[in-house]
Amino acid sequence: MNYINCKALELHKILEMLSAKCTVPKAKEAALSIQPKTDLFEVKNEIAKTSCALEQSIRYGTPGFYKVNDISAIAKRAEQGGILSIKELMEVRRVLMQTDVLVKWFDQLENKDIVLGYLFESLFPDTSLLRRLNDAIIDENSLSDDASPELRSIRRKISRSQLSIRESLDKMIKSSEGKKYMQESIVTIRDGRFVIPVKREFKGNVDGLVHDISATGSTLFIEPMSVVEANNDIRILLGQEQDEIHRILTEFSSECGQLKDQLISSYNALCELDVYFSKANLAADMKAMEPEISDDGVIILNKARHPLIDENKVVPVNFSIGTDYNALVITGPNTGGKTVVLKTVGLLTLMTMCGMLIPASDGSRISIYKKVLVDIGDQQSIENDLSTFSSHISTIKHILDEADSDSLVLLDELGSGTDPVEGAALAVSIIDRIKMFRSTLVTTTHYQEIKMYAIDTDGVQNASCQFDVETLKPTYNLVIGFPGKSNAFEISRSLGIDDDIIKHANSLISSENKKFENILDDLEKTRLELEKNNRQAQEYKREAQALKDELETEKERFAKEKADILERAQLEAQEIVRRVQRESQALVDELDQLRKEKEKEGFTQRAIDARHKQKSTMNKLYLEANPVIEQEDDGYVLPRALVKGDRVLVWDTKRNGIVITPPDNKGYCFVQIGVMKSKVEVSKLRLVEKQKPVKTSKSNRASGVSTKGVESRMTRKASTELDIRGYAADDGVYAVDSFIDDAVMSGVGVVTIIHGKGTGILKNAIRAHLKHHPSVKSSRKGLYGEGEDGVTVVELK
Repeated sequence: MNYINCKALELHKILEMLSAKCTVPKAKEAALSIQPKTDLFEVKNEIAKTSCALEQSIRYGTPGFYKVNDISAIAKRAEQGGILSIKELMEVRRVLMQTDVLVKWFDQLENKDIVLGYLFESLFPDTSLLRRLNDAIIDENSLSDDASPELRSIRRKISRSQLSIRESLDKMIKSSEGKKYMQESIVTIRDGRFVIPVKREFKGNVDGLVHDISATGSTLFIEPMSVVEANNDIRILLGQEQDEIHRILTEFSSECGQLKDQLISSYNALCELDVYFSKANLAADMKAMEPEISDDGVIILNKARHPLIDENKVVPVNFSIGTDYNALVITGPNTGGKTVVLKTVGLLTLMTMCGMLIPASDGSRISIYKKVLVDIGDQQSIENDLSTFSSHISTIKHILDEADSDSLVLLDELGSGTDPVEGAALAVSIIDRIKMFRSTLVTTTHYQEIKMYAIDTDGVQNASCQFDVETLKPTYNLVIGFPGKSNAFEISRSLGIDDDIIKHANSLISSENKKFENILDDLEKTRLELEKNNRQAQEYKREAQALKDELETEKERFAKEKADILERAQLEAQEIVRRVQRESQALVDELDQLRKEKEKEGFTQRAIDARHKQKSTMNKLYLEANPVIEQEDDGYVLPRALVKGDRVLVWDTKRNGIVITPPDNKGYCFVQIGVMKSKVEVSKLRLVEKQKPVKTSKSNRASGVSTKGVESRMTRKASTELDIRGYAADDGVYAVDSFIDDAVMSGVGVVTIIHGKGTGILKNAIRAHLKHHPSVKSSRKGLYGEGEDGVTVVELK
């Protein structure tokens, strides 16, 4: 890609922004040297990596990067047997630290199968070496005592020897005699040996070796003979210390040499990762996105922004080319934003080709080109004695030599800088030639001849940058399909030019040009009217959507309230059922008492009264158990009388059920609705289909499973048998109580309850209940031929 073209579109400024985001020096250099790629597969791959880095950064945060220098040469020298310095080992340590940080960041990812995964797999952490380097190195000049046990032992010996010498010399200089010939009461070091400062005139009073003389010559630094041997020992220990340090450095260097390939691989991988995550961070700052990428010459930009212009100062532009037309002519007044649009298209294309996301909205699309050819700005060359026009023509000549079907050509103010008539004719001819190459062309102009050419020529489209004449400010709004006006007269009038001058200038314009300008005025008015209507339509659409959302919210609220009401109704119904059970038990107790008084006078009448009372109480409670609001009668008439097994719709609750008892003389019947039984007025029922009789197979009877549903469960075989197979435990107990009451009233002595074997829950519940039933004398399971464990035979009192 031509460097001059990239610079004209200011790609280098984007790369400088990217480099500033990088931390590793080599990554900074790599960012500045990025070149646009022209292969579609490579571009898509690079974009995918940047998008991956952005996605993972959003989810897990951007991994931290350190300033890590290139250790390739260090690792190679170590492999060849070289001894690394402490400073060089610190560089290796930084690489290991950075590698460890990136590996730990990668380990937290839930899905490690990502596009950048291969780079994380190229990282080779060595926690053992990193820990030992951390323990060993204090700074670039010294190792810590923890570098090795031997080094610690040597330094302890040195410390003890130095302390012993100081104590000996301190006694000497603090003695009464020593104070006379000491220049200062201090112990110092010369040439690595402990000495004391002695006045020159008292040289003979101290037996020792002179190591130094002060600048004035008045002080001699003497090593007393009493500590010479101790100083010699320290020198030996210091030598041993250096030998141990050399050994430690040699050991570390050898280990680094063995890890040369891993260290270099880790360094190169972290540099690449730094670049990709820096691209992601730059994309986040720009609010950029991944465009659709192709190589078919189609560019679609939705709400695109020039990344070098403050987003608060630029209006997002909508741009498209390559579908119905491959050449776009942008017109409009100066400072109207034509060049900004041109640069935005070119720069966003180059950024995409560099593997970077672009500041645009969803649905944007970028085409990849082999060449991006640009002529933008004033390129007057004083050195080469070229005018602005000559410079432009020289550049365009180069573009015409290079352009082909894989080229994006961007020309600013085509044909300007010379006679308008000749310039316009030359511009049209150049556009024709570029069209012949099937290049993608975007150009700006002021010439009406080019506007007319775009209207009359297939594959060429007009576009205009709008300008507000009243405020004398550009709107930067690009409108494709409409040529723009220069608005020179309006701008001049607003700036104070006499109307006479403007009128005279207007009279000099040919009638054809005036007619064309009038057409443009009409087109502009039509376009503005269409935009106004479109805005109103969009407003109506938003209002309709708001109403729809409000209705949906109200519908959800109503459904919730309905559910709450039904829940409360169910709770009340449950309480009523519990009250029914209590009152039924009271009735049973009363019946039991009546049974005991069977022989007494008036028993029959009291029994009849009790049964009427029980039925009256149950009817009242069932009516109370229906808390549903009455529905308005729709005039429905049953086509026939209801019979047991009919499927019906309960009009009040809109729920389906099955009739389990025929209607009584008061117009009520029992309906099974799910697992609940309800007593419902016949007028509230709607017949939905005719119930077909279902036969129960012998195999089902033997297994204790009923296939007749509610009908078979509610049918008794005889007055001495009750079949409750398939019942829930509570429903079964309730049915048994009612059955026994009827049997007692009928004077039956022995009854059989058919409950089946099944899971045993119903059987166990029935037998446990019978043990404490006041009307039961005894109970047993069935014998062979009676049903065995699937039935219970009950003897009544």
